Amino acid sequence: MGFRFHKLLLQVTWVGVLLSVTTSASAVLSYPSALPNCQNSCGGVEIPYPFGMNQGCYLDESFVITCDNLTSQPMYGNVIVKNISIEDHNIEILAYTARDCYNKTGALVNNTNYHRTLWSRYFTISDTQNVFMAVGCDTYAYLNGFKNNHSFSLGCTSVCVDASNVVNGSCSGIGCCQTEIPEGMKNISLEAHSFNDHSKVLNFNPCSYSFIVQKDKFNFSVDSLQNLPEKMPMVLDWAVGNETSAAGNETCAVNTKNYPCGGNSTCKGSKNGGYFCLCMDGYRGNPYLKDGCQDIDECKEGNNNCTSKNTNCVNDPGSYYCVCSVGYHFDDGGACVHPSSNLAIKLTIGIGICIIAMLVCSSSLYLIVNQRKLMRIKQRFFQQNEELEKATNNYDENLIIGRGGFGTVYKGFLPDDRIVAIKKSKIVDESQIEQFINELVVLSQINHTNVVKLLGCSLETQVPLLVYEFVPNGTLFEYIHHESKVSIVPWETRLRIATESAEALSYLHSSASPPIIHRDVKSSNILLDGKHIAKVSDFGASRLVPLDQTQAIATMVQGTFGYLDPEYLHTSQLTEKSDVYSFGVVLMELLTGKKAISFDRPEEERSLALYFLSSLKENRLFEVLEKNIANEENAEQLKEVSNLAMRCLRLKGEDRPNMKEVAMEL
Repeated sequence: MGFRFHKLLLQVTWVGVLLSVTTSASAVLSYPSALPNCQNSCGGVEIPYPFGMNQGCYLDESFVITCDNLTSQPMYGNVIVKNISIEDHNIEILAYTARDCYNKTGALVNNTNYHRTLWSRYFTISDTQNVFMAVGCDTYAYLNGFKNNHSFSLGCTSVCVDASNVVNGSCSGIGCCQTEIPEGMKNISLEAHSFNDHSKVLNFNPCSYSFIVQKDKFNFSVDSLQNLPEKMPMVLDWAVGNETSAAGNETCAVNTKNYPCGGNSTCKGSKNGGYFCLCMDGYRGNPYLKDGCQDIDECKEGNNNCTSKNTNCVNDPGSYYCVCSVGYHFDDGGACVHPSSNLAIKLTIGIGICIIAMLVCSSSLYLIVNQRKLMRIKQRFFQQNEELEKATNNYDENLIIGRGGFGTVYKGFLPDDRIVAIKKSKIVDESQIEQFINELVVLSQINHTNVVKLLGCSLETQVPLLVYEFVPNGTLFEYIHHESKVSIVPWETRLRIATESAEALSYLHSSASPPIIHRDVKSSNILLDGKHIAKVSDFGASRLVPLDQTQAIATMVQGTFGYLDPEYLHTSQLTEKSDVYSFGVVLMELLTGKKAISFDRPEEERSLALYFLSSLKENRLFEVLEKNIANEENAEQLKEVSNLAMRCLRLKGEDRPNMKEVAMEL
């Protein structure tokens, strides 16, 4: 969104026609929410894509909504859907309460602890909009689930001896208790229990209850002790994509073949994993549809700055601009004014401008000479933006070879027939510019065979560009996880790639001055050239270590889930041993052919690090190794490298080897 002034003199009739046309076009504009020929509502609730009710109308099975024929209510699994928000990326449902009830004889008559085994990998319990509560005077309750792929439980207790003890509206442990829900919790179950079978409070409270409820949607009172609704309103956060994002490193998965964001939209990483789509500024609608984000008519809606007298607003795709009525023009302050007929004023202004121009010209001669020298120097080191546009055929989408959270990488052809990789920032904001500058500073200090080379850059435009050597064989992640390749990568090649990558990291830690911590070591940041030589890449998150620095660096946690050092995650203290942990995960990928994190595997195998370490301790190493390398010929090397990976993954950084030791052992 925004505006620009066009200093044009237009006929009043033309302005009127133009405004009329844009207004009429906007008036009939609608914002579709579902795919063509798909039902978009049920029971008065809008069902926007990626959700859908019929085959071909939803993104995948996790987004199926059923329209109940009897009640005309939308259902997600066995719960009622009250609202689905595309803007806030949440879904409001009515969820069941857990209860533990007794009759006057003390016999259990109703125990319905609520077990929901899986909301879906795309859904988490909203920690900002929900709260966990329990109601009862002889009650303890639990909320169980998973957080960051680890089981997690919380609970509270509530007691009272008489209904008169209860304070309506208060939930502080007397008849009612509550606790906040942690971020990223999913796959939940609810439990409600009694200390003494409610034997001492049966006359006014025969049941224990537990539930998750949307904040401000439940007001506790003494009546709640005997009469609590069976269902409570609750909010789930949702995202798309099966990628996960580590805390502080919310990146998009635009490199997936099923990237769902439509035109005029952008992608943002979700704090709970995956990502979601947003319409760009100046557009509104459903960003998951091909043409779902449509232009906002700022002129019709009055959301514009064309408010001065004799100023007219003209709508433009994603924006608008202002024009003056006939006979008027913009002054330097942006107002539409009539040309002055006062000759004296014109002469005074003209003479003043001439004097200033003479002074400027005389003082600029010296600057021009020096500027030309600077331009020649600049051209030696920086690729010009125009040249880079030609190299990529004006950033042709067919030349895209990679996408990331901060930029798109294009294959480029320079006039001297060199092939290069050109990284272009997607959207310019302060954090992304800092990432690009950081990568430029780091790479300018590195000269190593196994580190991708920075050839140049362009900072002439609003969108910064970095030019690298072209590495043709993609990433190590693609090489070892591609279904058609994984079984043919021999052990010797895997070991060589591991050694080369370790030598690069050892160089960064021990030989670079100042030392460099990569901070995002993973298989997708290791490139392979034409001879499958490893090249460590992507230094946007890296940190330079001051030469006099002896302690860990306190910094925001950044990295990729599955590779992230748990000590760094919990303390925010970054050391070179954080790279060692991440490299240990890469070693496991090379040994097993498995991804660091996968929700397609059984629960106990989702985290490769945990699964690999448990298999090693139980002497089941050869059960988890890649089949084509697990043979007697490689047995000793496989055991040694596996033990090295285990040492890299030790919880305490001080117990891990350094990268120089790792490289020497390999």
